[in-house]
Amino acid sequence: MGPDKPDDTAKPRWGRSLTALRPFAPVIGRASLRDVAAGGLGLALGLLICSTLLFGVGVDLASGAFLIAPMGATAVILFALPNSPLAQPWSALVGNSMSGLAALAVHQVTQDPTVAIAASAGLALVAMFLTRSLHPPGGAVALTAALNPAMLDALGLRFVLVPVLGGSVALVVMAMAWHRICGRSYPFRQPQEAGPHTTADRAAQMRLGLEPEELARILVDYRQSANLGVEDLARLIAAAEQMAAGHALGTLTCDAIMSRDLVTVRPDTRAAQVADLFRKHAFTSIPVVDAQGALLGVIFQLDLIRRARRDALRAKTGFGAAMASLQSDKAAGILRAAEVMTIDLPNVTATTPVASLLPLLADGGTEAVPVLDHDRLIGIVTRTDLLSALARSAARATGHHL
Repeated sequence: MGPDKPDDTAKPRWGRSLTALRPFAPVIGRASLRDVAAGGLGLALGLLICSTLLFGVGVDLASGAFLIAPMGATAVILFALPNSPLAQPWSALVGNSMSGLAALAVHQVTQDPTVAIAASAGLALVAMFLTRSLHPPGGAVALTAALNPAMLDALGLRFVLVPVLGGSVALVVMAMAWHRICGRSYPFRQPQEAGPHTTADRAAQMRLGLEPEELARILVDYRQSANLGVEDLARLIAAAEQMAAGHALGTLTCDAIMSRDLVTVRPDTRAAQVADLFRKHAFTSIPVVDAQGALLGVIFQLDLIRRARRDALRAKTGFGAAMASLQSDKAAGILRAAEVMTIDLPNVTATTPVASLLPLLADGGTEAVPVLDHDRLIGIVTRTDLLSALARSAARATGHHL
């Protein structure tokens, strides 16, 4: 005989009832207060501008310049779910417009309200699917039109052009401006967009070994193409892989891999001396500290290159001459470390898990992360340090030794 199976009938009746109700529980994660405030305020401002400045608060059948209720639903999606495929400009503009056209077409065929309501909503959904512009408020646009045949008689095609398309355009434009102010990406990034270095290559952490077409196929196979975009799926996979790599590092902390014997400079160190240190030690970064060892900034080789380029453009000289002048102690106005160092850098402590450095060093935004004890610099973790730690972790996992 096999092992006894758990007997669900042994559960209390109220317990079985709660289990049955579980599918009806909330499935959307909790939003941060920042997202809640940004979404609510953005939606309110968007509708305020639409209702007072663009369309007015009344219904003017002569011009069609009025706000219809489905625009409220469109605003919710645009301001609360900017990453959703349902919220993208094509979906909002084309989806709402096709729904309006569907209702107008049905109105030309039948005046029966029951038939018109059902046919308008059904045809709108078909039109949105065929044009790849699924936008839930489109169903409300079709229903609004079907419930108001007198409005369609008075406006005709203007119903689609003014309150529907006009309102959708206004909300999309305001959503783009608002999300830019809030630091969010809308419309969402496309797989073909250039990476952070303005080349055709994608960001390093987004190179998954999967083509956009393959990611799109995954979304279709799992029936998620209306909920996620290809770029969103790529970001989720990249984040999951990065988290898995972090797990492979276990409990390793920064003090185990950081460089401790640091070569540093003071803020008044000449740029020529900094360049000599780069050549001598083959570093890509050098910390700048004060007399007490507190971190003031970091000089990267790229900082010197950028400064030389800027000086060359200002003086209308060649880059080589500008770089030579930058490293010369005889040039007028000797350049100091404080003038070229980068000051807005992330930093960690000795007990910070190494896994938390993965997003900092993998996205190309920085090449080294200082390790501080309060304000005092005690070490630095470079990309080389992190790669070595990952390589050792991978070697241990496979039974090999570096």
